[in-house]
Amino acid sequence: MCGIEFVEFVTRSPDAAGGALIKLGFHAIAQHRSRRVYLYRQGALNLIVNADQDTLDGLTLQEGEVSLNAVAFRVKDAGRAYKLLVDLGAWPIQTRASTMELNIPGIHGIGDAVLYLVDRYQDFSIYDVDFSYYDEVPRHPPNLIDGLHFFGLVHYVGVGRVESWIDFYRQLFGFSVLPTEQRFGILPKGVLLQSPCKLFYLQLIPPDDGAIWDIAWDEHFARLAFGVPDVQAAVTLLDARGVPFEERERVHVTEKGALTQNLFGGMNFELVLSRPDVSV
Repeated sequence: MCGIEFVEFVTRSPDAAGGALIKLGFHAIAQHRSRRVYLYRQGALNLIVNADQDTLDGLTLQEGEVSLNAVAFRVKDAGRAYKLLVDLGAWPIQTRASTMELNIPGIHGIGDAVLYLVDRYQDFSIYDVDFSYYDEVPRHPPNLIDGLHFFGLVHYVGVGRVESWIDFYRQLFGFSVLPTEQRFGILPKGVLLQSPCKLFYLQLIPPDDGAIWDIAWDEHFARLAFGVPDVQAAVTLLDARGVPFEERERVHVTEKGALTQNLFGGMNFELVLSRPDVSV
């Protein structure tokens, strides 16, 4: 494993979802050649906004809602990694690749989410095959925030399911559990897993003790976290671009991290103090 290639959001309102990403410094640089799927990028970070009807048909999303629906892991050999995962018991997803499109292998993850495997992420990437780049838009726009990188993904997991998800990620991908005293950001609940490449983390959060189990806590990816070398500087820059941050008694901006308010359709993002050469 070599990090995260992209994170995908699914919505029936792609323009509004894309507008939220633009506030964060991302640029719309390409559209899928045959589907309503859009690529947003800044620096080395790729985000996908998927409004394709075939994807939406399998979900219960309403207009104005957004679901963090997929993450792609960078691997050396996607075909070999996929076969190994299936042999270990992972559930494969059905391919949807059409003629002249890349078949990106993937397995079922938490809730309705998909975990993709990508081995084309250097000079020749998956986007060069399946996407059409917009004219007069740079293909590699710089980071708005110096040092911005993918830090990790937050999962909401079911009652009594933390150990199951630990086993899932440990046995299939080689993630390891961090000690309870090793925590990042301002929302340190749950269990933190470190990727085998040590480039990102997964946070598993169960309901609070005594919480009522209901549909509001269905298992799913909850949010994406970005690492930044200076949280306050990043907050100041994003605030000037119209990104509001939580300022409540228990959740507020500190030097360790920050949490945006809902930007659109349930999309919020976390900033975590992180210097890649130090913390991962």
